[in-house]
Amino acid sequence: MVVSRRFLPCRCQSRKLDFLARPGSARLVALKTLATSTDPRFATRERQPGLDLLRALAIVLVVFYHAGIFGFVLPHKIQRFGWIGVDLFFVLSGYLIAGPLLASFARGRSPSLRRFFWRRALRILPAYLVILVAYWSAPAMREYLEMPSLWKFLSFTQNIGLRGGTAFSHAWSLCVEGQFYLVLPFLLLAVMRWKRVAMMLPCVVIAGGFILRAAVAVAVARDGVVPFRDFQQLIYYPTWTRLDPLTLGVSLAAIEQFRPGWWSWLTKSATWLWAPALASIILGLSLGEGDLTLALCMWQFPLIAFGMAALLVCAISARLPFNRVAFPGTAFVASTAYSVYLSHKLTIHFVAKGCAARALPLDSGLAISAVLATIGVVGALLFFLVERPFLQLRHRSAPARRKTPGLSLIRGRSRP
Repeated sequence: MVVSRRFLPCRCQSRKLDFLARPGSARLVALKTLATSTDPRFATRERQPGLDLLRALAIVLVVFYHAGIFGFVLPHKIQRFGWIGVDLFFVLSGYLIAGPLLASFARGRSPSLRRFFWRRALRILPAYLVILVAYWSAPAMREYLEMPSLWKFLSFTQNIGLRGGTAFSHAWSLCVEGQFYLVLPFLLLAVMRWKRVAMMLPCVVIAGGFILRAAVAVAVARDGVVPFRDFQQLIYYPTWTRLDPLTLGVSLAAIEQFRPGWWSWLTKSATWLWAPALASIILGLSLGEGDLTLALCMWQFPLIAFGMAALLVCAISARLPFNRVAFPGTAFVASTAYSVYLSHKLTIHFVAKGCAARALPLDSGLAISAVLATIGVVGALLFFLVERPFLQLRHRSAPARRKTPGLSLIRGRSRP
C-alpha cells in the first residue's frame, strides 16, 4: 500500500496537537522543568499564577514610582501611586513566610529555627550584599551622593531615622522585612501556646500602629499638617508604624492553616471581595492627594493594607481566574522581582544620565521604554548570576518541605 506524502504532514501535525493538548503530556512536564530550572524555589511546589501576578504588579508599581521621581513621568503623573507596591510586597511576604512556619505548628511540630534562618539568609543576603558593595564602592553610580552609614545596612536598621534623598533608600523595606523575619518565628513559638492571645495579637498590632501614628502626627503637626520630613522619618519608614500589611499577611496564613471554615468563606467570597478591596485602596490613595493630615497618617496605611490583603485572597481563590490563568511573562517578572527591586534605582540613574547626554526628554516614550528595558535586563542578570545560584544552594542544602498529599482532607479541610 502506498501512502501519499501529502497526507503525512497532516497526520504528524494532528499527533503533535494531540500531544500538546494532553494534560499529562511530556510537553507540560518539560515546561514545568523549565520553570523549575529558572527558579529553584518551585522545585518542590507548584507556581500559583495569582501570586505571580501580584508579585509582578508590585514590582512594576515600584519601578514606575521611582522612575517618575527621577523624571520618567507618565501621563497625568499616575506613577505617583506606585509606592503602594511596597505594601503589596509586605502582604505577600507576611503570607508566604508565615505559611510554612504555621504549617509546622498545624502538623503538631515546632519549626526548625536554624533551617528557617538559613533559608532566609540564602534568599536575601547574596544579591543584597552585591548591590550594597556596588553602592558603597562606586559613589558615581549612586542616584544620590549621600548614603547612610554602612553598619545600618548590615544591621538592617537603615529604615530607622531615614529620610529621602539618600542613596539606596529603597532598602528600607528590606530592613522592615529583615526585622520581621527575625522576630516572627519566636513570636509564633510564644503565642501558639496561648490560642486566645494568638487571635487577639493581630488586632493589637494594627490598633497599636493606628494609635502610634496618630500620636506622632499630633506631636509634630503644625496647623494640622505634618511636615513631610517628619512624616518620612517618624511615620513612613519606621517598622513599628508599617506593620499593618505584614500582620494581615500573617493573619491570612493563620486562617488558612487553623480556621478552614473561615478560609473557605473568604476564598468563596472573592467573587465580590475584589470590589471593596479596590475601593479601600482607592480611598487610601485619595487621602494622600492633599496635605499630610492627621486623617492620612491614621487611616491611609490600614486602608491600603486591608485592600491588598483582600486582593491576595482574590488572587488565590478558585472562584476567580487569576490562579488558573498564567499571564505571559508574569512568572519571570515575579521570579526576578527581588533582583529588580535591589538594582532598579542604580539603573534608573544610569539611563537618566545617558538620556541627558543625548538631550532625550525623560518623559518621552523612547526614554521610558529604554529605562524599563534596561531595568529588566540588569535585574535578570543579577538574578541569574547571583540570586539564582544561591537559591539552588538553598534547594540542595535545605529544600522546602513538600506538602503531604491528602493532608488537607485528613485534617477535614479542602483547599480551593
